[in-house]
Amino acid sequence: MRQHILVVEDEKHLGVGIKYNLEAENYRVTLVEDGATALRMVNNNGESIDLIVLDLMLPGLSGYTVCETIRDAGVTTPVLMLSARTLAEDRTRGFDVGANQYMSKPFELDELLSRIKNLLQIGRSKTTPTKPAKIPNAIVELDFGNVRVNFETHEATVSDQAVRMTPKELKLLKYFAEHKDRVISRNELLSEVWDLPGNIQTRAVDQFIARLRKIIEPDTTTPVHLLTIRDAGYRFIQHPANSSTEENLEENIKQEHADHNEGNNQHAEGSSECDQEGEADPLKEP
Repeated sequence: MRQHILVVEDEKHLGVGIKYNLEAENYRVTLVEDGATALRMVNNNGESIDLIVLDLMLPGLSGYTVCETIRDAGVTTPVLMLSARTLAEDRTRGFDVGANQYMSKPFELDELLSRIKNLLQIGRSKTTPTKPAKIPNAIVELDFGNVRVNFETHEATVSDQAVRMTPKELKLLKYFAEHKDRVISRNELLSEVWDLPGNIQTRAVDQFIARLRKIIEPDTTTPVHLLTIRDAGYRFIQHPANSSTEENLEENIKQEHADHNEGNNQHAEGSSECDQEGEADPLKEP
């Protein structure tokens, strides 16, 4: 039986090229273009997967998230991660989430084929091919307050009225939804949503938060879903119980942050970021 390779690559010409060359080597190849589909393949596929070739920068879920999710589900299939990012910290993070090998783009075809062959040999000697695993389904639809969003069709409504959301706004909201109730730093958002180093100086995150609030919040001056946690980041609440409860939760989080820094400030508030009209977005969408 031919070995089955799952290729996850959103650059169509590259994905098709990889698929063509692997099939020429007598591998059976399935090509998908996003992380959510890849997770469904691993979760629901009735056949074994022997190797995953996983691009890092994908629409929706990043390669980091996909790899970490399948590892958390106990899937041991070898993963070869591809990325145009070449920093040591990117490689380290790839290995930390469970990648077996990491290749920087652009790469030589012969090296790719050699690494794949090596990983398949190692995987055959150590493990059995991946059978369908119970992986938490990636979010496709989001429903909260009077907001409805379908991340696959890019359709959004507020109070049953269609609204336009840009791909980056959708990606940002989806990341919050997949990590709801957790405080997420600006650095993490830059890394996971923009695929940029977390230490870059930019107001893009704050401006996109302001844009999201204009869409999803009934009152942007007192947000109930997308809260600012001072000196820590942001927190998405899908179904807030009531305003006082949310204020108490934010108070506790901010107090913990203040205690960690030996501060004495015990007054917390969820303030919204001001969207500067007319100011050029430092990280405009293509």
